[in-house]
Parts: sequence; structure tokens; C-alpha cells
Amino acid sequence: MDDKLFPPPRGEASFVAIGDSFTEGLNDAASGGGFRGWADRLAGQLAAQYPGLRYANLAVRGKLLREIVAEQVPLAAAMSPGLVSLGGGGNDILRPGADPDTLAELFDAAVARLQGAGAQLLIFSVCDPATFPVIRLLRGRIAAYNMHLRAIADARGCYLVDLWSMRFLRSPSAWSADRLHLTAQSHQRVALRAAEVLGVPVTEDWRVPAAAEVAGPSVAPMTRADWLAARREDVRWAREYLGPWVNRRLHGTSSGDGRTAKRPALEVIAPPVTM
Repeated sequence: MDDKLFPPPRGEASFVAIGDSFTEGLNDAASGGGFRGWADRLAGQLAAQYPGLRYANLAVRGKLLREIVAEQVPLAAAMSPGLVSLGGGGNDILRPGADPDTLAELFDAAVARLQGAGAQLLIFSVCDPATFPVIRLLRGRIAAYNMHLRAIADARGCYLVDLWSMRFLRSPSAWSADRLHLTAQSHQRVALRAAEVLGVPVTEDWRVPAAAEVAGPSVAPMTRADWLAARREDVRWAREYLGPWVNRRLHGTSSGDGRTAKRPALEVIAPPVTM
């Protein structure tokens, strides 16, 4: 890892994660309640490499990019951390009329401000949504936004975790029932990928597939019964998850309303026994 991330003495290493539900950690349940997620897992790996690492997680589910930039970026910059992770824009893209160009301008301004505060940036592209109906209709918009993010990472020297290229995320087994949030295992593998990008030693390989991926998709042609079962699952998903999401949009509310960051201040964390 580049020593600029965590300057000596080692006890001064610090990491702040900002963003939305992806960085908050939904749906990776923590043993003591709440959610863990890739950022907490990565912080543990960093702490194993840099004892005394201080970590904060300011991410709140449901946040739009402009809210992340307005609310979380100034707080993160004020902490003067060595490393900041920034992921955002996915909630915006789900909304009609979202403009990838405008989102990229917001994102670039956030990166510039955080770098101005002395932080190195770890940024994330958006996952390929090809797996699920409805959401995959946004694939072109997401691809355009991701190209902007790659350009920002290149121009500003950011570390980039390219979620689009992580093929296991195209498997339904990588996602929770809501089709929007990762499973615990997927959070673990994203953390491993982020650690690899940063050059942090790990004991596992994020490329190692889960059992469902080893088995692979069925090679038998889909029967009418299979098709009907898939459509019933789509209807169930729309009723349980899409409907409430649309209702919140119509009423101008968010799943993050009234919620605060789970780790609002830089605090020393202990490294995990395992990833």
C-alpha cells in the first residue's frame, strides 16, 4: 500500500467511509445488531495492517448523491483522514430523469474537496444490473455514469473498485431478496476486492466462487412452469419492495429519513480474527 494513505506514526492511520446503503452495510447483519458491510470489514483488514487505525462510517441508507456531498463530505473532510471511500449515485439513477453527466460533476467536486483535505480516495463504480427485470432497464444510464467515474479516478489518481466487472455480482445469489442490497457474503467479497485495490494483504480471494456459482445456471431450457414461477417471484418482489419504494418517492420520503450515521466519529477499532 502507498505510504501516503497512512503516514507515520502507524497509530495515526484513519479511514472514513461515506455514501448510502451500500456503504452502511445493508443487508449484512452484525452480531450486535445493525449492519456490518464491506466498509466495516475493510476497516478490520486495515487495522490488521495498521494497528491503532481509527475508523468512521458516515453512510446513511437512501441518500442521494447531492445529500452525500452536502452532509457527509464536509464532515469527512473535517476529520482529515488518510483514506476516504466514496460510493454514491445509485439511488439517483433509480429515479426518472437522472443525468449521469450532472451526477459526475457532483462526484468530481466531492473528490476534489476530500483530496484538498489531504485524503486518498477509494471510489466505487455501480454494479451491472443485468440480472433482474425492471432494474436492468437502467443499464445504459449506469454504464455512462461508470465511464465518468473511471475518468475521475484516472484524472485525480483515485483507487477504483470496479463493481461492474465483478462477475459474481451478476448472480441472483449475490443479492438479498430486495434485489438492491448485497448479501453478507457479497459484502465480504467486495471488502476483499477493495483490500486488493489498496494493496492490503488478505487471506482470502474475492474471486473464489460460492457454491451456487460453482454449480452454475441450469443448462436445461426453461419450461413454462419455470417461466411462471419466475414471474410469480417478480410479482412478489414488486409487491414487497418496488411498491413501497414507489410510494416513498410519491410522498417525498426516504428510507434514511431520521437515521444517523452508525459510526459518526473516528474511533480506534480492533482487527478481526478472520475477514
